[in-house]
Amino acid sequence: MDILNYNREAAVAYARKWAFGRNPKYYDFSKLGGDCTNFASQCIYAGAGIMNYTPTFGWFYKSVNDRTPSWTGVEYLYNFLVNNDGPGPFAEEVPLDKLDIGDIVQLGKATGDFYHSPVVVGFSRGRILVAAHSYDVYNKPLNSYSFEQARGIHILGVRQ
Repeated sequence: MDILNYNREAAVAYARKWAFGRNPKYYDFSKLGGDCTNFASQCIYAGAGIMNYTPTFGWFYKSVNDRTPSWTGVEYLYNFLVNNDGPGPFAEEVPLDKLDIGDIVQLGKATGDFYHSPVVVGFSRGRILVAAHSYDVYNKPLNSYSFEQARGIHILGVRQ
């Protein structure tokens, strides 16, 4: 299985374009628990270009009723990215200082419940800048969020 580079610039360009809007190709989950992981998946897809159509455990979006839990669920996205050995993007959990643009940060409670998936779009004076949906932001310093723990998801590449 060929491994392709993840196009980080394309992921960030997508985030910039859609941070304060909604791509009509995708359902807006803002009123159904939040749109953050849906937006993160869209950004990843812009940089990866390949979905994984494995039922239930893959990572794809065809419609609001034909998608995997990993496309819109915080924990499901994490589990897919760090365990994926099939088609599509794959990643590893890393400390926040090892993140690059186009990567994902997940914010959580002390209990280990993660609830938000902002996309890394830049860095300024040692701070991570993110884009996200639900509360739409672009270039927001990560340290301006209130959270008890965070994990970095560094995308390593994309399998065809």
